[in-house]
Amino acid sequence: MASPLLQHALDRDWLIGLDPNHFRTQFHKRLVELTALPTSSSILLAEADSAAFLASFLATVAAHHTAILGNPHWSPREWEQALDLTRPTHTLTDTSVPALPHPLAPLLLPTPHILIPTGGTSGQIRFATHTWSTLGASVWGFQQFFECSPIHSCCVLPLYHVSGLMQVLRSLLTQGTLAIHPFKSLEAGVLPTFDPAGFFLSLVPTQLQRLIQRPETISWLQQFGTILLGGAPPWPALLEQAHHHGLRLAPTYGMTETASQVATQKPDDFLLHKSGYQILPHAQITLESGIVHIQAKSLALGYFPKSFKNGEAFKTDDVGCIDEVGRLHLRGRASDKIITGGENVFPAEVEAAIRATGLVEDVAVIGVGDRHWGEAITAIYVPAPSTVTPTQILASLAPHLSRFKHPKHWIPVLTLPRTPQGKLNRAALEAIAQRHIEGKQESQLSK
Repeated sequence: MASPLLQHALDRDWLIGLDPNHFRTQFHKRLVELTALPTSSSILLAEADSAAFLASFLATVAAHHTAILGNPHWSPREWEQALDLTRPTHTLTDTSVPALPHPLAPLLLPTPHILIPTGGTSGQIRFATHTWSTLGASVWGFQQFFECSPIHSCCVLPLYHVSGLMQVLRSLLTQGTLAIHPFKSLEAGVLPTFDPAGFFLSLVPTQLQRLIQRPETISWLQQFGTILLGGAPPWPALLEQAHHHGLRLAPTYGMTETASQVATQKPDDFLLHKSGYQILPHAQITLESGIVHIQAKSLALGYFPKSFKNGEAFKTDDVGCIDEVGRLHLRGRASDKIITGGENVFPAEVEAAIRATGLVEDVAVIGVGDRHWGEAITAIYVPAPSTVTPTQILASLAPHLSRFKHPKHWIPVLTLPRTPQGKLNRAALEAIAQRHIEGKQESQLSK
């Protein structure tokens, strides 16, 4: 990081929701500690306190060390995965870190990087290897797309996640303001006191769903010029509610590997019910057999410690198409596709149809092995009201969804397993389905 930029960030009041003096004190303390470390050090940052995490991150970058972003709420197994993979020379955390059964020698990196976690609870943790340049390219692409300077952001997402980190960098690099507010406080109706009119707010779909249940938070949301919505695909009923309340949503498409969004729908287009995402100026998107491939200045160098092939487009797991005006339309994820009785079914379509019945609060659709169908479509859902039955849902579903797309298994639950970013935990869903099916089989055998 250039020292004038850093000094400017320390001298000006750019943070809302954090004590600026506490932040500066934390930063100077960390900078002294980290500057004294050997060159090529790697620092794993996993502090739950936002001011401490932000100060440690900026100090790590300023001291030219590699910053490894960590989730302070990782399970012991996830901590073991992260430590085994990254082997940091030092760890800064305000939580207990389990010791590895067989400690490994630290990895020394000749060039400072920023490693951002992805995967997490849905599988094996991986770290996307970014640099200050790749993250900066994402900021400049965002700035050109929205034609704004400076960028003011309201962050209610974790700073260790790419969606939270990029809000920090947009405000920092464009000399904007960053407001940090705990989502739990927001959900409880405790609203920040700043004027949100000139701010970008970033939410994941499950957060938006919770906020539009309260009149006071709806009124607050209506004051934002742009509400970025990403992290997981939004469902049609949620978007319709946002339309109803006149919220200026900007649904986004991106990932940790691309340093957040590479395609976005502008709020004016959203309110006009236009479909598709516009591609941001720092990215190029192509399709090969329907699979989305991305080339971008913000693309990660690889998954640590391996690198992507130089100049090769990043192959995603997303299926889509590009229309005649160059807008991207997404259909679902290739790996989520269910092949049942020889037919291809995308869970997103079935989930949207089930939500549209109004008889569920939340739903996830997966495929489970079936000796007759190959895979059986399985709906794991939160009923609304709690007395609703699968028969009632199917009756409402029938006119809107082909019969071969109807779930064979219906599993009611109190809540669906999701990550903090709102993504469904597929491994946990599969475990729920497996227990349900095994329980049914045992019940049938005992009769």
